[in-house]
Order: sequence, then structure tokens, then C-alpha cells
Amino acid sequence: MSGELLLVLLIIIGLVGRSHIIATAASFLLILKLTSLERFFPAVERRGLELGLLFLTMAVLVPFANEKIGLKEISPLFTSWTGILALVGGAVATYMNGKGLEILRLEPQLIVGLVIGSIIGIVFLRGIPVGPLMAAGITAFLIKLFQILGFK
Repeated sequence: MSGELLLVLLIIIGLVGRSHIIATAASFLLILKLTSLERFFPAVERRGLELGLLFLTMAVLVPFANEKIGLKEISPLFTSWTGILALVGGAVATYMNGKGLEILRLEPQLIVGLVIGSIIGIVFLRGIPVGPLMAAGITAFLIKLFQILGFK
């Protein structure tokens, strides 16, 4: 299957699954490919994730910058169960995202399964798609679990 056809398929899957980020990313890459600008693919591959994470981190930190969250709101993180669990959850999620990134670098074809799985989650479980890294991290965990259990 050609790269163009796979990108169109990802656009359709993204639109059907209400994952506009995937649809937009695949559209952008298709435009680069159709306009013979593939020379930018290595730069996008090398720096795209860093740039995306930069903007995601900036978006999350905006409440600190505009002073909606201050020290008064942060101190309960270290003194309440929900705050401590939030710290643990953040640490575990970050670790899982790292494992997701590793597996996507090793097996980029898994993104199609992650997108289709996200669509299933949206349609049947009323979930919200938040990104492929966490889905890939959970996939990496499940693969490791299946290997430990003897499934190869």
C-alpha cells in the first residue's frame, strides 16, 4: 500500500474517530508528500515530537503563568491522598508515555491499531482520545505482560 493511500486512510480513520489531531497530522504529511516536500520529513520526524511536547507543556503551564494556580493550590498536593495519588499518577503516566514513544519508534505501524482502538473506545466506551503516546504506553505494558505470561 502506498504512503499516500495510508495517509488518506489515517485521515478517514481520524475523522470517523473524532481524532482531529491524527487527521490533521496525516493531512499535513500528505500535503508535504504531494507537493514534493518530502525533504522536510526527517526534520519533522526528528523535531516534531519535541515541538509538540513543548506546546503541550506550555498549554498545561498557562494556569501558573496567568496566576489561576498559586502556592495555595499546590500545597495540598503533598498533604492529601488525592494530591499524592495525582503525583503518583503523573509519574506513572510519564513513564508509560516514554515506553509508548519507544514502541512507536520501533514499530510505527502500530499507530493504525492505536487509532482504530481509540475509535472503538470513543464509540463503545464513550471515551475521549487524548493522544497516541499514552495508548502506545499501555500497549507496551500489555505486550510486556503477555510476554511474561508466555504469549509471544
